[in-house]
Amino acid sequence: MPQRLAMTAFLVDDYDEAILFFVGSLGFTLREDTALGDGKRWVVVTPPGAAGGLLLGRAVGERQRAAVGDQSGGRVFLFLETDDFARDHFAYSKRGVRFVEPLRRQDYGTVAVFEDLYGNRWDLIERAPAPRR
Repeated sequence: MPQRLAMTAFLVDDYDEAILFFVGSLGFTLREDTALGDGKRWVVVTPPGAAGGLLLGRAVGERQRAAVGDQSGGRVFLFLETDDFARDHFAYSKRGVRFVEPLRRQDYGTVAVFEDLYGNRWDLIERAPAPRR
């Protein structure tokens, strides 16, 4: 049976500010926002057209709060593939998303690194067409 990653847990300081960034700045869809009691929520955001997404979890305790914005130790953490790099790069820039490296063209595609609202690094990438054989 094929397997796939359905969601990635993503630590946030605040549910609503994270929703605002992912939906407002990146154009994600808010798939679910369910109160679980004691201030906890089940919040899922997904890129347009994607089956899987991010499960936003409000950081609890010192260890989790310290990891917000540094979930990968400063490396690129997530890779957001697009079918139109120029469209999304322009839209994100216009909405205030901070690109920390200029776009570059590689054999595998066009890519630029941006930071989310907490400082986690992401690749925005449009894959190059597969070479013909």
